[in-house]
Amino acid sequence: MSEIALEVSHVSIDYKNLMHMSLHQSLLNRNLKKAETIRAVNDVSFSVGKGEILGIVGRNGSGKTTLLRSIAGIFRPDEGLIDTKGNRVSLMAIGIGFNGNNTGRENILKSGMLLGCKLDYVQAHMNEIIAFSELGEFIDRPVRTYSSGMYSKLSFAVTAILDTDIMLVDEVLSVGDEHFRKKSYQKMKELMMSNRTVLIVSHAAETLKKFCDRVFWIDNGKFMELGDTNEVLGHYDTFMSML
Repeated sequence: MSEIALEVSHVSIDYKNLMHMSLHQSLLNRNLKKAETIRAVNDVSFSVGKGEILGIVGRNGSGKTTLLRSIAGIFRPDEGLIDTKGNRVSLMAIGIGFNGNNTGRENILKSGMLLGCKLDYVQAHMNEIIAFSELGEFIDRPVRTYSSGMYSKLSFAVTAILDTDIMLVDEVLSVGDEHFRKKSYQKMKELMMSNRTVLIVSHAAETLKKFCDRVFWIDNGKFMELGDTNEVLGHYDTFMSML
């Protein structure tokens, strides 16, 4: 493998299942010790080389999104270590990262700053991001008025245009109209040529086959397999067909 861009070492992530508790109790943080602890990610380890495109597959609820959000720094793992080697990381996902009361333009500035970009750099790329998102006049409307497709377009545009070292993609390529999906696909090809490290969570096998150097398979929070894209996807398909 080339120079390591990301290393995940024995990472475990828990969360509290508060479904059996009342809203009042959960808001007051009462009886949290009695809440059931769910291990969403269980002792997972892998590394990603600089410029590598790694696919991540697994059934719904397997811990894929939880793992990506932890790599993005949204929360810390309960056990283990995530080392991004000093690289700047961006997460492209629906429903995360934007303030619904702010406009699309304001969220571009905010997101860019959170990614570690300087204000003048984000402003210099503002028109390019807006043009790629195809939001038109909606760019100056509150994000809470956006459809999921519009949200995904803005999320993709911000993450794809602003230069980060590691890009995490959580199902965003499968959202939006056919025209935007084709444009996103072409942009992803360009990003791969630029030696950016990418982790893609997707249920679309053809997307993973086109893009990924390797695939990581996780099930019920546990490591299953990591290796050649076609080989791992074949094993995963066989597994799914037996359920």
